[in-house]
Amino acid sequence: MERLDNAAPVPAALRGGIVALGNFDGFHLGHQAVVGRAVERARAEGRPAIVATFDPHPQRYFQPASAPFRLTTLDQRAALFAQAGADAMLVFRFDAALAGLSAREFAEAQLVDVLGAGGVVTGNDFTFGKGREGDVATLAALGEALGFAAQVVDPVTLDGETVSSSRIRQYLRDGDPRGAARLLTRPFAIAGAVQHGAKLGRTLGYPTANMDLANYLRLAYGIYAVRGRLPDGRVLDGVANLGIRPSIEPPIELLESYFFDFAGDLYGQAIEVELIDYLRPEAKFDSLDALKVQMHADAERARALLA
Repeated sequence: MERLDNAAPVPAALRGGIVALGNFDGFHLGHQAVVGRAVERARAEGRPAIVATFDPHPQRYFQPASAPFRLTTLDQRAALFAQAGADAMLVFRFDAALAGLSAREFAEAQLVDVLGAGGVVTGNDFTFGKGREGDVATLAALGEALGFAAQVVDPVTLDGETVSSSRIRQYLRDGDPRGAARLLTRPFAIAGAVQHGAKLGRTLGYPTANMDLANYLRLAYGIYAVRGRLPDGRVLDGVANLGIRPSIEPPIELLESYFFDFAGDLYGQAIEVELIDYLRPEAKFDSLDALKVQMHADAERARALLA
């Protein structure tokens, strides 16, 4: 799958494609339906399938001080789009120039000039253009005028509720990663490089792979049963602390994962940690011995859950 941005027209072989258009943060069941429809239509018409997303998220551009809320990185989305059958991912760089385009200007400059879109597929809540002036009806009308066919995919429901990124974020803030996974169709995962830390876990017999939370949503602090995916393809069960480690000074926000039966060096490597189950909230312990006893209990519980 090719990775493109909107700084230049797409290569000739990818022009005329069917474009799935949206933020697609999390790439949940609803997003999968939109991209799936675009891929299906592209294959039927003999066209390339392109997924177009935005970075930074428009909310981050307009509200730069807002709390972190991301569910996926661009790299994670690229991998998910490829698995869904896309031929390319195009990233719209959301800046002042893009934000200032009217709905028609966006359609002309981005969908027609940059992409040469043969068709566009969106969810029914898609908005675009300065001040969010354009909606799916606007997109359909512009498509008729500019030569591309716009199609809308209805919301996906599960257990009577609409699948949305907002619901997923709430599940994660509530300490319910399994609830989030049902809507995502996979565990929520944090990807990043393993950092050097104070190495206290090593002295306690639980060496950890420490990762920064970066722009990811701040979900419930606590202890999780996890699975780590390494660059060499290995998948490791483990237990992790996500939070500020209240028993250790100074408090530093990290994801610290201890992988069972693993003795390698992960420093500097890019790994992905899936959060499978929430075991308990973070707690402050009176001594390192008490902390060690609890860590052993957490690890045994995580082993049982992951088995």
